[in-house]
Amino acid sequence: MKKLTSSLSYVILAIISFISLFPFYMMITMSTYKTEQIFQSMPFLPSDYFGKNIATVFQSNFLQSYGNSLFISVVSMAVCVLVSAMVGYAMLVYDFKFKKALMNFIMLTMMVPTQIGIIGYMIEMRTLHLTGTLWPMILLWFANGFGAFWMIQFINGSMPMEIVESARIDGAGELKIFFGMVFPCIRPGVLTLCLLIFLWSWNSYLVPLVFVNNESLNTIPIFIKSLANAYRTDYGAQLSGLLLATIPLLIMFICGSKSFIKGLTAGAVKG
Repeated sequence: MKKLTSSLSYVILAIISFISLFPFYMMITMSTYKTEQIFQSMPFLPSDYFGKNIATVFQSNFLQSYGNSLFISVVSMAVCVLVSAMVGYAMLVYDFKFKKALMNFIMLTMMVPTQIGIIGYMIEMRTLHLTGTLWPMILLWFANGFGAFWMIQFINGSMPMEIVESARIDGAGELKIFFGMVFPCIRPGVLTLCLLIFLWSWNSYLVPLVFVNNESLNTIPIFIKSLANAYRTDYGAQLSGLLLATIPLLIMFICGSKSFIKGLTAGAVKG
Protein backbone atom coordinates (compact mmCIF):
# COMPACT_ATOMS: atom_id res chain seq x y z
CA MET A 1 0.00 0.00 0.00
CA LYS A 2 2.85 2.36 0.87
CA LYS A 3 4.54 1.64 -2.48
CA LEU A 4 1.31 2.38 -4.33
CA THR A 5 0.84 5.66 -2.43
CA SER A 6 4.45 6.67 -3.06
CA SER A 7 4.20 5.84 -6.78
CA LEU A 8 0.94 7.73 -7.08
CA SER A 9 2.55 10.77 -5.40
CA TYR A 10 5.43 10.70 -7.88
CA VAL A 11 3.01 10.45 -10.81
CA ILE A 12 0.96 13.41 -9.54
CA LEU A 13 4.13 15.47 -8.96
CA ALA A 14 5.37 14.59 -12.45
CA ILE A 15 2.05 15.70 -14.00
CA ILE A 16 2.06 18.97 -12.03
CA SER A 17 5.70 19.61 -13.01
CA PHE A 18 4.90 18.98 -16.67
CA ILE A 19 1.91 21.34 -16.59
CA SER A 20 4.05 24.02 -14.88
CA LEU A 21 7.08 23.70 -17.17
CA PHE A 22 5.30 23.17 -20.50
CA PRO A 23 4.45 26.89 -21.06
CA PHE A 24 8.10 27.78 -20.39
CA TYR A 25 9.24 25.15 -22.89
CA MET A 26 6.79 26.50 -25.47
CA MET A 27 8.10 30.03 -24.91
CA ILE A 28 11.66 28.80 -25.60
CA THR A 29 10.53 26.86 -28.68
CA MET A 30 8.40 29.64 -30.18
CA SER A 31 11.23 32.16 -29.68
CA THR A 32 13.14 30.24 -32.37
CA TYR A 33 10.47 30.84 -35.04
CA LYS A 34 9.35 33.71 -37.26
CA THR A 35 6.08 35.33 -36.25
CA GLU A 36 4.32 33.94 -39.33
CA GLN A 37 5.51 30.41 -38.59
CA ILE A 38 4.21 30.50 -35.02
CA PHE A 39 0.61 30.76 -36.27
CA GLN A 40 0.93 28.13 -38.99
CA SER A 41 1.12 25.22 -36.56
CA MET A 42 1.97 24.46 -32.94
CA PRO A 43 5.80 24.45 -32.85
CA PHE A 44 6.95 21.66 -30.53
CA LEU A 45 10.55 21.50 -31.80
CA PRO A 46 13.07 24.39 -32.00
CA SER A 47 13.77 26.10 -35.31
CA ASP A 48 16.77 28.07 -36.63
CA TYR A 49 15.43 31.65 -36.36
CA PHE A 50 16.44 32.31 -32.75
CA GLY A 51 19.58 34.25 -33.68
CA LYS A 52 17.62 36.68 -35.85
CA ASN A 53 15.00 37.19 -33.14
CA ILE A 54 17.75 37.94 -30.62
CA ALA A 55 19.35 40.34 -33.12
CA THR A 56 16.01 42.17 -33.45
CA VAL A 57 15.82 42.48 -29.67
CA PHE A 58 19.35 43.89 -29.33
CA GLN A 59 18.87 46.32 -32.23
CA SER A 60 16.44 48.22 -30.00
CA ASN A 61 17.29 49.69 -26.58
CA PHE A 62 17.12 46.30 -24.87
CA LEU A 63 20.28 46.67 -22.77
CA GLN A 64 19.21 50.07 -21.45
CA SER A 65 15.74 48.72 -20.60
CA TYR A 66 17.37 45.72 -18.93
CA GLY A 67 19.60 48.03 -16.90
CA ASN A 68 16.63 50.21 -15.92
CA SER A 69 14.65 47.21 -14.70
CA LEU A 70 17.66 45.84 -12.83
CA PHE A 71 18.31 49.19 -11.10
CA ILE A 72 14.64 49.66 -10.17
CA SER A 73 14.25 46.11 -8.87
CA VAL A 74 17.48 46.03 -6.82
CA VAL A 75 16.91 49.44 -5.17
CA SER A 76 13.21 48.72 -4.55
CA MET A 77 14.04 45.33 -3.05
CA ALA A 78 16.79 46.65 -0.76
CA VAL A 79 14.81 49.60 0.60
CA CYS A 80 11.50 47.71 0.91
CA VAL A 81 13.09 44.82 2.81
CA LEU A 82 15.03 47.13 5.14
CA VAL A 83 12.00 49.31 5.94
CA SER A 84 9.72 46.28 6.34
CA ALA A 85 12.19 44.57 8.69
CA MET A 86 12.46 47.74 10.79
CA VAL A 87 8.66 47.98 10.97
CA GLY A 88 8.47 44.34 12.06
CA TYR A 89 11.12 44.88 14.73
CA ALA A 90 9.43 48.05 16.02
CA MET A 91 6.05 46.31 16.24
CA LEU A 92 7.66 43.49 18.26
CA VAL A 93 9.76 45.39 20.80
CA TYR A 94 7.90 48.67 21.33
CA ASP A 95 4.55 49.33 22.94
CA PHE A 96 3.01 52.57 21.75
CA LYS A 97 -0.36 54.21 21.34
CA PHE A 98 -2.46 53.11 18.34
CA LYS A 99 -0.22 50.08 17.74
CA LYS A 100 -3.21 47.88 16.96
CA ALA A 101 -4.71 50.60 14.73
CA LEU A 102 -1.42 50.81 12.81
CA MET A 103 -1.46 47.03 12.29
CA ASN A 104 -5.03 47.22 11.01
CA PHE A 105 -4.04 50.07 8.67
CA ILE A 106 -1.15 48.00 7.26
CA MET A 107 -3.54 45.13 6.60
CA LEU A 108 -6.03 47.54 5.01
CA THR A 109 -3.43 48.81 2.52
CA MET A 110 -2.98 45.23 1.30
CA MET A 111 -6.65 45.14 0.27
CA VAL A 112 -6.47 48.27 -1.91
CA PRO A 113 -5.50 47.55 -5.55
CA THR A 114 -2.70 49.62 -7.07
CA GLN A 115 -5.04 50.78 -9.84
CA ILE A 116 -7.19 52.72 -7.36
CA GLY A 117 -4.34 54.90 -6.11
CA ILE A 118 -2.49 55.36 -9.38
CA ILE A 119 -4.06 58.75 -10.20
CA GLY A 120 -3.26 60.18 -6.76
CA TYR A 121 0.26 58.76 -6.99
CA MET A 122 0.72 60.37 -10.41
CA ILE A 123 -0.35 63.77 -9.05
CA GLU A 124 2.05 63.32 -6.11
CA MET A 125 4.98 62.52 -8.43
CA ARG A 126 4.17 65.56 -10.61
CA THR A 127 4.10 67.78 -7.53
CA LEU A 128 7.53 66.47 -6.52
CA HIS A 129 8.79 66.94 -10.12
CA LEU A 130 9.78 63.28 -10.37
CA THR A 131 7.93 62.43 -13.58
CA GLY A 132 10.31 61.66 -16.42
CA THR A 133 12.62 59.75 -14.05
CA LEU A 134 12.86 56.20 -12.71
CA TRP A 135 11.92 57.26 -9.17
CA PRO A 136 8.14 56.80 -9.45
CA MET A 137 8.77 53.09 -10.12
CA ILE A 138 11.08 52.87 -7.07
CA LEU A 139 9.33 55.02 -4.45
CA LEU A 140 6.22 52.88 -4.81
CA TRP A 141 8.01 50.08 -2.92
CA PHE A 142 9.45 52.19 -0.09
CA ALA A 143 6.37 51.62 2.07
CA ASN A 144 4.85 48.29 1.11
CA GLY A 145 1.94 46.89 3.13
CA PHE A 146 2.65 43.27 2.31
CA GLY A 147 6.35 43.62 3.14
CA ALA A 148 5.58 45.17 6.53
CA PHE A 149 2.92 42.54 7.32
CA TRP A 150 5.24 39.70 6.24
CA MET A 151 8.11 40.86 8.46
CA ILE A 152 5.81 41.57 11.43
CA GLN A 153 4.50 38.02 11.26
CA PHE A 154 7.91 36.48 10.66
CA ILE A 155 9.75 38.38 13.42
CA ASN A 156 6.90 37.82 15.86
CA GLY A 157 7.20 34.07 15.33
CA SER A 158 10.96 33.61 15.04
CA MET A 159 12.54 36.23 17.31
CA PRO A 160 12.23 35.68 21.10
CA MET A 161 11.81 38.94 22.99
CA GLU A 162 14.17 37.62 25.68
CA ILE A 163 17.15 37.93 23.28
CA VAL A 164 16.42 41.61 22.71
CA GLU A 165 16.02 42.25 26.45
CA SER A 166 19.29 40.44 27.24
CA ALA A 167 21.14 42.51 24.62
CA ARG A 168 19.73 45.72 26.11
CA ILE A 169 20.89 44.69 29.59
CA ASP A 170 24.39 44.14 28.14
CA GLY A 171 24.31 47.72 26.85
CA ALA A 172 23.71 47.10 23.14
CA GLY A 173 22.03 49.90 21.20
CA GLU A 174 18.93 49.44 19.08
CA LEU A 175 20.81 49.52 15.75
CA LYS A 176 23.34 46.96 17.01
CA ILE A 177 20.53 44.70 18.22
CA PHE A 178 18.66 45.05 14.93
CA PHE A 179 21.57 44.49 12.54
CA GLY A 180 23.69 42.24 14.75
CA MET A 181 21.06 39.96 16.29
CA VAL A 182 17.63 40.34 14.72
CA PHE A 183 18.65 40.47 11.05
CA PRO A 184 20.64 37.19 11.09
CA CYS A 185 17.77 35.43 12.90
CA ILE A 186 15.21 36.47 10.29
CA ARG A 187 17.41 35.69 7.26
CA PRO A 188 14.95 33.20 5.66
CA GLY A 189 12.11 35.73 5.89
CA VAL A 190 14.32 38.50 4.52
CA LEU A 191 15.49 36.41 1.55
CA THR A 192 11.93 35.31 0.79
CA LEU A 193 10.74 38.92 0.78
CA CYS A 194 13.75 39.88 -1.38
CA LEU A 195 12.73 37.34 -4.01
CA LEU A 196 9.08 38.41 -3.98
CA ILE A 197 9.75 42.16 -4.17
CA PHE A 198 12.36 41.71 -6.93
CA LEU A 199 9.92 39.54 -8.89
CA TRP A 200 7.01 41.99 -8.53
CA SER A 201 9.14 45.03 -9.32
CA TRP A 202 10.79 43.33 -12.32
CA ASN A 203 7.42 42.31 -13.76
CA SER A 204 5.62 45.57 -12.96
CA TYR A 205 3.76 46.89 -15.99
CA LEU A 206 1.06 49.35 -14.95
CA VAL A 207 3.22 51.93 -13.13
CA PRO A 208 5.92 52.11 -15.85
CA LEU A 209 3.16 52.29 -18.47
CA VAL A 210 1.75 55.39 -16.74
CA PHE A 211 5.04 57.16 -15.98
CA VAL A 212 7.42 56.21 -18.79
CA ASN A 213 7.27 58.90 -21.47
CA ASN A 214 10.75 58.43 -22.86
CA GLU A 215 12.32 55.42 -24.56
CA SER A 216 15.42 55.78 -22.39
CA LEU A 217 13.27 55.04 -19.29
CA ASN A 218 11.75 51.83 -20.65
CA THR A 219 11.62 48.82 -18.37
CA ILE A 220 11.62 45.25 -19.67
CA PRO A 221 7.78 44.85 -19.82
CA ILE A 222 7.39 48.19 -21.66
CA PHE A 223 10.28 47.34 -23.99
CA ILE A 224 8.76 43.98 -24.94
CA LYS A 225 5.46 45.71 -25.69
CA SER A 226 7.32 48.26 -27.83
CA LEU A 227 8.47 45.49 -30.20
CA ALA A 228 5.03 45.80 -31.75
CA ASN A 229 4.22 48.68 -34.11
CA ALA A 230 1.10 49.89 -35.88
CA TYR A 231 1.47 47.35 -38.69
CA ARG A 232 3.08 44.24 -37.22
CA THR A 233 3.72 42.56 -33.87
CA ASP A 234 6.97 40.59 -33.84
CA TYR A 235 5.93 37.76 -31.53
CA GLY A 236 9.14 35.83 -32.14
CA ALA A 237 11.24 38.79 -30.93
CA GLN A 238 8.88 39.42 -28.02
CA LEU A 239 9.21 35.80 -26.86
CA SER A 240 13.01 36.04 -27.19
CA GLY A 241 12.93 39.19 -25.05
CA LEU A 242 10.74 37.41 -22.49
CA LEU A 243 13.19 34.53 -22.42
CA LEU A 244 16.09 36.88 -21.67
CA ALA A 245 13.96 38.68 -19.06
CA THR A 246 13.48 35.47 -17.06
CA ILE A 247 17.23 34.95 -16.54
CA PRO A 248 17.63 37.16 -13.41
CA LEU A 249 14.51 35.60 -11.87
CA LEU A 250 15.79 32.07 -12.49
CA ILE A 251 19.22 32.92 -11.04
CA MET A 252 17.67 34.46 -7.92
CA PHE A 253 15.33 31.53 -7.37
CA ILE A 254 18.07 28.92 -7.92
CA CYS A 255 20.43 30.70 -5.50
CA GLY A 256 17.78 31.37 -2.87
CA SER A 257 15.32 28.49 -3.29
CA LYS A 258 16.18 26.84 0.05
CA SER A 259 15.76 30.07 1.99
CA PHE A 260 12.63 30.88 -0.03
CA ILE A 261 10.95 27.58 0.88
CA LYS A 262 12.13 27.87 4.49
CA GLY A 263 10.78 31.41 4.71
CA LEU A 264 7.40 30.46 3.25
CA THR A 265 7.13 27.46 5.59
CA ALA A 266 8.10 29.46 8.67
CA GLY A 267 5.72 32.26 7.71
CA ALA A 268 2.88 29.78 7.23
CA VAL A 269 3.51 28.04 10.55
CA LYS A 270 4.04 31.13 12.64
CA GLY A 271 1.68 33.50 10.86
